[in-house]
Amino acid sequence: MAQMKTAIGLMSGTSMDGIDIALIRTDGRDRVERGPSMGVGYEPAFRNRLKSALNEARALTDRTQRPGDLSAIERNLTLRHAVAVNDFLASNGLSPTDIDVIGFHGQTILHCPDAALTVQLGDGALLAQSTGIAVVHDMRAHDMTFGGQGAPLIPVYHAALAQSAGQTAPLVFVNIGGISNLTFIGTEGDIVAYDSGPGNTLIDQWVETHTGGTFDKDGAIASAGRIIPSLAERYLDHAFFSSNLRRSLDRNDFSPPAVADAALADGARTLAYVTAAAILKSARHLPERPQTLVICGGGRLNPVIMDDLRRLGAKEDIAVIVAEEAGLDGDAMEAEAWAYLAVRSMEGLPLTFPGTTGVTKPVTGGVFNPVLPAQSPFAD
Repeated sequence: MAQMKTAIGLMSGTSMDGIDIALIRTDGRDRVERGPSMGVGYEPAFRNRLKSALNEARALTDRTQRPGDLSAIERNLTLRHAVAVNDFLASNGLSPTDIDVIGFHGQTILHCPDAALTVQLGDGALLAQSTGIAVVHDMRAHDMTFGGQGAPLIPVYHAALAQSAGQTAPLVFVNIGGISNLTFIGTEGDIVAYDSGPGNTLIDQWVETHTGGTFDKDGAIASAGRIIPSLAERYLDHAFFSSNLRRSLDRNDFSPPAVADAALADGARTLAYVTAAAILKSARHLPERPQTLVICGGGRLNPVIMDDLRRLGAKEDIAVIVAEEAGLDGDAMEAEAWAYLAVRSMEGLPLTFPGTTGVTKPVTGGVFNPVLPAQSPFAD
């Protein structure tokens, strides 16, 4: 039996709103013991710096390039993660010696699978130095070396959770983050995964343009609006949904509406519907109809999206539940997954599979950063 390891996962997603932190114990296979978690928000000024990084990244042709302000942003981002880890340890009565590894996602600033290019800001060696804990980072790039899309990486963790939670297949885990993605687990245990369409990003961008806020809290804005059919159809008629080729999305693949297209509430309501409808439309590409959709990520907290999902799911005889109804944590799941993936990486186990990213064969990935004696980066 493989040895259990204690791992921390760190996730900063496409919404760029902060860091999710979670602890698990796992053998990197089918044994998962979930521990505490917490979130740390970014202040508006740093979030704006991350947005500027997205613009600078558009000119990148190599994932190691850090022109302009990107190097400074990467260092700042990494040290923020280090502070978050140290605060997490202190609040849970833990020390660095209690943790075997950190799985560090970093911040995606460019994702172009057709060009085999994905760029995540985050210095794994600096994080290891700053926390005193070994770090595995850069877990997407190796997949692309073997023809994969570099995403999604969470499906192998979803499969482990389904087994531990006793969920009945066929079922689908849906993560509604900035971009939504599906993980299908079939009756024979087969795994299929792909991005399903825009998640929260379009709504967030729309609300920010109109109000300066960062998101539609509790769907309050959308609940006051109406769906504009022509606007919804413009998104749902996109070739992404009809193509038989499932591919990974970048946050720039779908753009928010023009300000003239809708009033604030109507635009938010329409985009909430698009988020839900895109999930059901993309699910039609699965090898069999799922019995259940288990909804994770921040989008599950938007009651307008959830009402649309339940209504659309009922038309296809698909039950829709949130992660908590399955005994899981929908906020911590991605961070938990990165902890799990770090352990798998250390064990040399596959992170991605032909059915999840389109990679030519199951492959592992990640860069291991041991703890080395060095001066603290906070000293300067």
